[in-house]
Amino acid sequence: MQRLKTRNQFQAVLAGSTVARTTHFALHRVALDGLALGHDTVISAMAANPVLFALSDVWLGAMVAKRWAKRAVTRNAVKRQIYCVSVDFEAMLPVAAHVVRLRAAFDPKQFVSATSEALKMAVRQELQQLFARATARSQELVLKEGVS
Repeated sequence: MQRLKTRNQFQAVLAGSTVARTTHFALHRVALDGLALGHDTVISAMAANPVLFALSDVWLGAMVAKRWAKRAVTRNAVKRQIYCVSVDFEAMLPVAAHVVRLRAAFDPKQFVSATSEALKMAVRQELQQLFARATARSQELVLKEGVS
């Protein structure tokens, strides 16, 4: 699995479609192989700019904005959880570029500490749901295309 590093890579993926959402996270995807993964209107990132994604592999980036996680220690802990959970789902993800984006804050009244075990477990559990939804959706699309 490759990691997204540049602003242009992140922008290309965010211009794609949102494939899964949970309460706090969204998973964005853009195809790299010219196929639009079930979306005819999405232009693949490879076709748009082949230099952005030199390898045809699973790419992943994590976006955790200060707006939703005020402390740097919390942002880094959430990003670590994103990358750790993604390894478990790597084999099931299609060859595409993905961005996991934090889209809402975790309740500071419930998670007082910036890196509490409770927060890490809540983040991990929700990320597992997010990736499970995304992989189930991509498998459904593959099955529909195979039947058609």
